[in-house]
Amino acid sequence: MSLVQDLRPLWRPILAMAAVIVLSNLLVQFVINDWLTWGAFTYPLIFLVTDLTNRAVGPAAARKVAAVGFVIAVVVSLALAPWRIALASGTAFLAAQALDIAVFNRLRQASWWKAPLIGSLLASVIDTAIFFYIAFAGSEFDWLMLGAGDLAVKWLMALVLLAPYRAMLPHLQAWVPVAR
Repeated sequence: MSLVQDLRPLWRPILAMAAVIVLSNLLVQFVINDWLTWGAFTYPLIFLVTDLTNRAVGPAAARKVAAVGFVIAVVVSLALAPWRIALASGTAFLAAQALDIAVFNRLRQASWWKAPLIGSLLASVIDTAIFFYIAFAGSEFDWLMLGAGDLAVKWLMALVLLAPYRAMLPHLQAWVPVAR
């Protein structure tokens, strides 16, 4: 099976992943106040994309979606955002996605909400620390305060995104239409 054939059933999550990362890389440049950027509200959607894919077809497919989404998003982000934001985003993304996929897979058999919530909460800590340090350390921004605000919103969004996650569970075949 060729790479294209292997990835074809994953086009929806790959497209969603790339769109969320690019949008978030743009929005993180716009500060709302001393402790928050607009990117904090969109970025947590990556965990929803990963978790739905992981639930639908497993961790190997979720890793493929993360890898392809990462490549697409970094290429586009380099054109739209400063290189430091793109580098920070890519590094943080890879570490956080690996953790989210591993935690989700370990908790897969637990109650429906535990795997996506705990995976997102833990991955958000890693993602936030790596991203804000690389993107803003040494800049005019108070990256520790921005990171704290960002993390608080990511944790809130992890709770809020449980509703769409639960709503999608009966429709996972539409998310990734492949034979199980």
